[in-house]
Amino acid sequence: MIRGFRGATTVNDNIEAEITKETKKLVLRMVETNQIKPEDISHVLFSVTNDLNASFPAKVARELNGWTHVPVMCMKEIDVPNSLPLCIRVMMVAKTELKQNEVQHVFLNEAIKLRPDLVGNEGD
Repeated sequence: MIRGFRGATTVNDNIEAEITKETKKLVLRMVETNQIKPEDISHVLFSVTNDLNASFPAKVARELNGWTHVPVMCMKEIDVPNSLPLCIRVMMVAKTELKQNEVQHVFLNEAIKLRPDLVGNEGD
């Protein structure tokens, strides 16, 4: 079965090192929590809010072990008034045996506000 795995995080500043660090932490948590192997990933879409442009979050994924051939893409999030600032969102599509209600979406930092109904122990 192919399923979507959602994730999001925030950074404190539009700084390449912080975007890289928080994106890596999020993606690794997503694959670890859901036991996803790189060869089972169809593609990964990253979006960022308008206040982030110091780095491409997808660059982090390209540098992970085994992710060389995983298609990744970055895009801008819709600029909705009063939306969560400094936010990186991820939509990972992968093969899994998990049922829809077993998929664990990961929200870190201030992004836990986006889906508090889905946040378990993984929220930081």
